[in-house]
Amino acid sequence: MKKLFFAMAVLSVTAFSTVSAQSKFLRFGLKGGANLGKLDGKGYKDGFNLGYHLGGFAQINLTKGFGVQGELIFSSTQTKTTSDFGQIYNPDNLNDPSNENKKITLNYLSIPLLANFSLGTPRIKLQVGPQFSALVSNRNVFKGANDAFNGGDISGVAGLWIQLPIVNISARYIVGFTDVRSVQDVSNTGNWKNQAIQLGVGVTL
Repeated sequence: MKKLFFAMAVLSVTAFSTVSAQSKFLRFGLKGGANLGKLDGKGYKDGFNLGYHLGGFAQINLTKGFGVQGELIFSSTQTKTTSDFGQIYNPDNLNDPSNENKKITLNYLSIPLLANFSLGTPRIKLQVGPQFSALVSNRNVFKGANDAFNGGDISGVAGLWIQLPIVNISARYIVGFTDVRSVQDVSNTGNWKNQAIQLGVGVTL
């Protein structure tokens, strides 16, 4: 997955460089904000937890009502375990209370590739597209969890972008398509999939 991520990164940079050399409608910028994320799957508490995201973007307006946008985003997501998390690593202690409320922090480097559709005005855009992510670190409080997660994730993104003079505001929902469990985890615990709500503000250069 990480090889796929870096291949996508190289292709994205090459594509945007090629188009930008021929386009007069290229914009760059920086953005950041809240990352409300959760890990949907057995062994994890339901509900979104507060994290953050930071990154940059390149936006190309191909026509009056349509454009594309690529981003490079670092995001940090937190989740907490439930008492039945022991099913994954210690089936003999399935409902051990000590398994509950253990915090897991997952840090991803992501490349969203989005299509921008103007909604009646060029200042408000509908954004949809895929997102490719590589897990760059996971900080956990229990032994063995470092082997629990895959190195990457593929997601779908949908949201709104409001372009004010200089300042931009964004809101989007991200749903994971891939099971982020490591292949080393052979227990029958179902899929683990990332979900997130991102609320951001940035500066367009």
